[in-house]
Amino acid sequence: MQKLLLVHPVNLLNRGLTTNRHNRIPPLGLGIVAALTPKHWEVEILDENYEEFKFKDCDLVGITAFTSQANRAYEIAKICKEHGVTVIMGGIHATMVKEEALQYVDTIVTHEAESIWETVIKDFENKELKPEYAGTWLSMENQVPARHDLFHPDYYYGAIQTTRGCPYDCDFCSVTAFNSNKYRYRNVDDILNELETINKRLIYIVDDNLIGNSTQSRKRALALFKGIIERGIDIEIMTQADINFADDEEVLKYAAKAGIKQVFIGIEAEKEDILKDMNKKSNLKKGVENYKIAIKKINKYKIAVMGGIILGLDNDNVKDVIDRAKFLVRSPVNSMAASCLTPLPGTRVFSKMQEENRLLETNYPKDWEKYDFFHTVFKPKKMSQKELEEAYKKAIKKIFSKTSIYKKYISTRIRTKSELIARWTYYTNMHMRQAVYKD
Repeated sequence: MQKLLLVHPVNLLNRGLTTNRHNRIPPLGLGIVAALTPKHWEVEILDENYEEFKFKDCDLVGITAFTSQANRAYEIAKICKEHGVTVIMGGIHATMVKEEALQYVDTIVTHEAESIWETVIKDFENKELKPEYAGTWLSMENQVPARHDLFHPDYYYGAIQTTRGCPYDCDFCSVTAFNSNKYRYRNVDDILNELETINKRLIYIVDDNLIGNSTQSRKRALALFKGIIERGIDIEIMTQADINFADDEEVLKYAAKAGIKQVFIGIEAEKEDILKDMNKKSNLKKGVENYKIAIKKINKYKIAVMGGIILGLDNDNVKDVIDRAKFLVRSPVNSMAASCLTPLPGTRVFSKMQEENRLLETNYPKDWEKYDFFHTVFKPKKMSQKELEEAYKKAIKKIFSKTSIYKKYISTRIRTKSELIARWTYYTNMHMRQAVYKD
């Protein structure tokens, strides 16, 4: 029997949200690759969230990485190749910078692996492995369930994916480049069957947009929620959606009954001209002035909203960064997230800054570890890099002060009339504070 070692690397410069166990999400992509691997292979996942990489005897190594993890992935690949083991790399970073990745690994798999992994394994077994395999965007109707038995038992959350692709195309986001903007979803019964195999009460649905933006996608979400209820699957869910999550009160009603406790929504900015610049069409359609109405409607169903903003946009000066932090604190969102604009490979923001010679941290692959949403890696238009760094630090201190967090707890308790939801948001904010707040 041959052995496949799948590796989940971490960013050694900054572990970010994963410093706290409550923020860690299992490497679902590796679990799906494991499920696609033929039964005559032994498969193990080595997860650096819990175990620093040390080489283990195996026949083949598979690594996936986000951009901020890429340098660590290459370090691990080097160790494996020194032991004479073939290394395959997939995931979003290898897809976006193919030529770079091929300098450090033997083979790359781009985009989604489901359509090509069987061929990759057969070619390896026949000693005919190619340098590159291009995955295609398949329907998710026959998506295999992940091998949840291979994830580290200390994960606080279980994870599942029910859709892929995003119907929007924001300038700063690489989701559409990797998964396309064609919104695809799995068979509801298959999702429910997989949920029943996950031995966790807390579940993170990792979809970029659980609800979608069409009548059909909302019906699908409604069927999923009703299915969870009908099967008596007792779970508490964190997920991601768009501001239009608030549009359909029937969806909200059944989402709450199914166990959704908190939904992340990208607010991004408080000014419509900035939203227009970043192509955030969904928020523009809703209208900034309607944020409060939408969030309070979601809260009415005892679901918390985690609102995310981006700091350091091209129209921002120092005052704008601080003002956006104040906006987030004063807004009705229940828990908060704030990131520094990060030009990721594959996005229009990256291409634009590259063309304008504004990328400052370009000692690749080492500097990829700074592309973690917490560092300033480019020259802003209306301030210096240092000014943005200082403004970001001040904004984070304002957002995640203990006073701000306590006020969010109280307002959430009042609006949702739920101590459970208020505690969800309190602990979410405290975990975020631990990850990003520097005294």
